[in-house]
Amino acid sequence: MLIDSEIKLIQKELNDDLGRGDLFSQLGEFNDINASLKAKSDGVFAGEPYFKEICKIQNINCELFIKDGEKFKKGDILAKLKGKKNIILLTERTLLNFVQHASGIATKVNKMKELIKDYNVALLDTRKTRPGLRVFEKYAIRCGGGQNHRLGLDDCIMIKDTHLAGVDNIVDFIKTLKTKIPYYTPIEIECDTLEQVKEAFKTDVNAVLLDNMSPKECADIVNLKNKLGLKIKLEASGNITEDTIVEYAKSGVDVISSGANIYKATWVDFSLRLSE
Repeated sequence: MLIDSEIKLIQKELNDDLGRGDLFSQLGEFNDINASLKAKSDGVFAGEPYFKEICKIQNINCELFIKDGEKFKKGDILAKLKGKKNIILLTERTLLNFVQHASGIATKVNKMKELIKDYNVALLDTRKTRPGLRVFEKYAIRCGGGQNHRLGLDDCIMIKDTHLAGVDNIVDFIKTLKTKIPYYTPIEIECDTLEQVKEAFKTDVNAVLLDNMSPKECADIVNLKNKLGLKIKLEASGNITEDTIVEYAKSGVDVISSGANIYKATWVDFSLRLSE
């Protein structure tokens, strides 16, 4: 079920496209027509609740033959629509924008997940989302089999070097921090050197992010963590691609995060075909 902000997003997109009114609709009365959503490439589908909500708002009858997270092939018919010709036509672009965008993200994430399916490692997103589309894009990540890192600054604390500027004792800093935030709030420290990791290991944090480290460096830190008997989660992040993700998964880290699964995803190609 969509939250209020997502319904408002749909309405905004419909209104933005409509402007002062659909000029084609000025022709007069229109008969009901049928339409079908056709896949023009392979992929993983995302956008089910948005598709249905748009049709509901526009009084279009829709039958969706695919669910979020399911794969489709080029040529597959994914949905059937029925409604007034002018209404379907003025709704077409908004419908396609939502499912093409979401399915593009889900398809890219799924490909990355397939590469590391034999390793016990989670694939997470980041806060690198388009303005106004954070909930939508993070939903698409889940459809592809990924998991969300954090929705915002209020559900997890990521301590970066900029946060630690001027801090002399990181152990005392974390102790003080934990008294100021909700008791169960996760804390993660970002590190880009082994020395920083060693300092982070002295603290009572939940996770350490290994920023732009090589798979070999990550593996060495995993071994150090195990040697010390620590329960801290290790996250690899920074320019991890389809060519390198398996090596990072092999390093033994618990988590791999990537913003590129959103900002470098390519839209899946769909078309809406009309019939009388």
